[in-house]
Amino acid sequence: MSRLVVVVAPGSRGDVQPCIALGCGLALDGDRVRVLAAERFRALVTERGLDFAPLSADPGDVLGSDGGREWTEGGRNPATFLRGLRGALAPVLERLLADVRKGSSGADLVLAPTLGFLGAHLGASLGVPDVELHYQPSVPTRAFAHPLLPWSSRLGPGGRRLSFHAVDTVAWQVLRPEVDRWREHSLGLPAAGVRGPRRKETPVLCGFSDAVVPRPKDWPARVHVTGYWFLDTPAAWRPDPRLRDFLASGPPPVYVGFGSMRPSEAERTFAAVRTALRRVGLRGLLGTDIELDDDDLLAVQDVPHAWLFPRTAAVVHHGGAGTTAAALRAGVPALVCPVFSDQPFWGDRVSRLGAGPRPLPLREITADALTARLLELSGNLLFRRGAQFVAARLRAEDGVARAREVLRDVGQRSSAR
Repeated sequence: MSRLVVVVAPGSRGDVQPCIALGCGLALDGDRVRVLAAERFRALVTERGLDFAPLSADPGDVLGSDGGREWTEGGRNPATFLRGLRGALAPVLERLLADVRKGSSGADLVLAPTLGFLGAHLGASLGVPDVELHYQPSVPTRAFAHPLLPWSSRLGPGGRRLSFHAVDTVAWQVLRPEVDRWREHSLGLPAAGVRGPRRKETPVLCGFSDAVVPRPKDWPARVHVTGYWFLDTPAAWRPDPRLRDFLASGPPPVYVGFGSMRPSEAERTFAAVRTALRRVGLRGLLGTDIELDDDDLLAVQDVPHAWLFPRTAAVVHHGGAGTTAAALRAGVPALVCPVFSDQPFWGDRVSRLGAGPRPLPLREITADALTARLLELSGNLLFRRGAQFVAARLRAEDGVARAREVLRDVGQRSSAR
């Protein structure tokens, strides 16, 4: 008998795509899969044959709000980051929780990220197992500090492990009033209180590779580093003729894209990008809606990274987990220009893997600073070799297949109870 697996995906495209890839794998096992995501991702979900339920909190609208801008511009102070999370979500949190409850109706298994520990609440309410989805290392370890912390080098092993508990505790306290009300009024559960829901036995799927983040030895057996959940380009997809012609008209370009940006910030940043690329003599593909009509530069939007990145000379990006994975899998060197959240962590990982230079924070981009990094990026063959070494390991993995094995086991253990 098939299960209804509900996957909660409240983030941006970088969060939703891995969930769709995972859902497609589960569908091969006969499961019915429903993805809960913002309305803008409906077609992306349904064209893969998965069920869809909308979340009214659109990540683009959240990030574009006053609270969202304060959140993303708060720097790397984790307390500021988590307070900013509350400010960004406050106007939509009640609707988001109602949507999650409605969309999860009838679930036999719930997969959800750590945001508000939604999966734990839903699983307890529905009487079904839940599994946490981690896109960055979020389980306590003595090997490194939590990715949100900027001062990990100052912490010893004990402090690094405690940093994870600290971030979880603060994150829960930030969202607890609304989530506890939701538990009592909608889920039929008592308030989780100061300590939050029990999670010590919850299985965890880490949607990244130990070729990028080696699995710490002190992680418990319930934590599974599966490898990335890549959503490959549909066979029927075709590039815009302008993009196809641009790629064919010269040497491979450098892709430069930083995700959602305010118009004024985008204008300033991409002016510096254009100047730097031309100083170094590189062609560029710019991930922006700013209009360009130049022989050496082309603006592109919504092009699958799995198709595009292998056709570039290098990638300059903001360090989102999904974009970082796509660039590494493509085997091209990358410069990470982080903004907030876990992006500095991924930038550091790329640099430590020898797949690119040290990160250049987005707020520090100037024409001079970016010119220096582009010269380093394009002139050092070791970066390409490092990227290709990691790419070979990633291509040999099947993260979705490994995750399916884990989830089959979760289902069997649940049925045996």
